[in-house]
Amino acid sequence: MADPVGDIIGDYRAFALQQHHRLLARGIDIRPYTLSHLAFRVPEWDQYVHVRTLLERHAKASAENVWNGRPISMILLATPLKVLDGMPVPLIELIPPVHQRVYKMGLEHLGVVVGDEVEAFSRRHRAVLTGQQFQSADNEPYYVLFEDFTHVKFYRRSLYDVVVLQHGATFEGFVHVDGWVPQRVVTATGPNPLPR
Repeated sequence: MADPVGDIIGDYRAFALQQHHRLLARGIDIRPYTLSHLAFRVPEWDQYVHVRTLLERHAKASAENVWNGRPISMILLATPLKVLDGMPVPLIELIPPVHQRVYKMGLEHLGVVVGDEVEAFSRRHRAVLTGQQFQSADNEPYYVLFEDFTHVKFYRRSLYDVVVLQHGATFEGFVHVDGWVPQRVVTATGPNPLPR
């Protein structure tokens, strides 16, 4: 059976199953929850544009905004992906070159919507959670970081809902950041160009 999105991002079913098994070993079962998205990272700006173009061929809309100094695309698929015996994944978060630390390229994290019980969830699983990200007031996921630098993130709201709330996105058509150019990063060792 043809899987054009899998041809672009790799075996997302195996990735979701691997993350699910890793979580089960830590006492977390994600099957009662909704899946928000899969995140896919690329090392170079030109590859980001190429993958975005390919994924949008299988999408009904996208929203791109600037976060931490670079655009990030939220791509709403025309047909949600199915993982873990039929759980739908409606959105791909496409992330361009990193801004500050080492990340896993390719399939990098699975987003899980815990809902309003996310705080209770974090207390119940505190011993196995790695931490919490403070991205914005509406988006502060808890996460588990695995030894291969992949994650599972646990959200109050889906990434789709957060993008609609924060950025007023309507997910009608394909929206890209206009005029963005890869920047130079200044570090303690001097200015270094971002990977292209």
